[in-house]
Amino acid sequence: MKWTEGIDKLGLGLYFLLCLFAIANIYSVDEGLGKKQLIFFGISIFVGLIIFFSRSKFFENMSGIIYIGGVLMLAGLHVFGTEILGQKNWYKFGSFTMQPVEFSKIGTALMLANYVSGADFDLKNTKSLITALAIIGIPAVVVLSIPDVGSLLVFTAFFIALYREGLSGKLFLIGGLFGAVFLIANYLNDPLQWSLWYFTVFIIVIGGLWFAFNAAFLRKNIYTLLPGVGVVLLLAALAFISPVIFEKLPKHQQERVEVLYKGEREFRDTSGYNLLYSKTAIGSGGMFGKGYREGSVTQGKFVPEQETDYIFCTVGEEWGFVGSAVLVFAYMIFIGRIYYLAEKQKSVFNRVFGYCFASILLMHFSINLGMVMGLFPTVGIPLPYFSYGGSSLLAFSMMTFIFFKLNYADKNSLV
Repeated sequence: MKWTEGIDKLGLGLYFLLCLFAIANIYSVDEGLGKKQLIFFGISIFVGLIIFFSRSKFFENMSGIIYIGGVLMLAGLHVFGTEILGQKNWYKFGSFTMQPVEFSKIGTALMLANYVSGADFDLKNTKSLITALAIIGIPAVVVLSIPDVGSLLVFTAFFIALYREGLSGKLFLIGGLFGAVFLIANYLNDPLQWSLWYFTVFIIVIGGLWFAFNAAFLRKNIYTLLPGVGVVLLLAALAFISPVIFEKLPKHQQERVEVLYKGEREFRDTSGYNLLYSKTAIGSGGMFGKGYREGSVTQGKFVPEQETDYIFCTVGEEWGFVGSAVLVFAYMIFIGRIYYLAEKQKSVFNRVFGYCFASILLMHFSINLGMVMGLFPTVGIPLPYFSYGGSSLLAFSMMTFIFFKLNYADKNSLV
């Protein structure tokens, strides 16, 4: 058997395609940063090779230590962190910076996979469910305390892996309802609208309680209505306290949400500036783009952070709709490939880690594209493999090579 047998060539090829195309686009925006990203890519490949030639059981055995290390690095930001762009979520070593939250996702994925793959794990068991939620919740709470809302949203990706292992889909529905209620409640500022909103909430509460009581009556078990009643009451409470919570947010975060309602032009000198010029750049690219390094908006440096969070606007302007569609299609194939390989794993540990990895990619990809096109508030989420930054590229590369190593070992296993 050849040693290369078991290496997923399609996945590895897409990884190289995304990274190299990213370097070309970063170089287009800033030659110096493009050269640095190429160095980061070389370091990522070197680390990836070390991972690939290590023992596959190493990651399973060391998952606890890696997880604790990631949480401690996050907590250390409160004391040793450096504030960049209004957030204290970086360590600075001379001219180099490191964002530990990117690496904490690796530790959380490994730890969750280790716990779920245990013989005693059962999501129907309350203790198992609470422990799994705690594994996700501990680093998530530390991230919230920084605060880093964007990264906090990414931690919801782990629930997709738990869903594959038997977690009820109702939690996703409830989470979506909470998000919708929060946004709608803050959208309604007019007193008349508020009156209608209160009336609607009242109807929902009464209707929800009526349905719950009747369902419980039919089952002749009063305790079956408690979860439903609790959710309805929490949604009603959230509708009333959302404006209070919203007012406590920093002004720039309030504006980022309001941009969704009022459009970026109303905030063109503040939080809507990035989005306004991002849309301008993407729209000006037309069908086939203006050509490499020919984008007037991106070359004119009109879009702040266009080499990091807003890198997709460079693709849209220089490569047009066709180039953007090819990039989106490449991401979809790559993420789908990870899910497919994860489902094929004989090991539960491998499967859960694969689902965690693919779901993290999916969240980053979806939020970042939604952000640059005005479908989601600006939250500072990098595009995987594509946005400039050594921490992000190295962390995603490490997850990539860990999973490909696990997949390689699984394919060559006799068990």
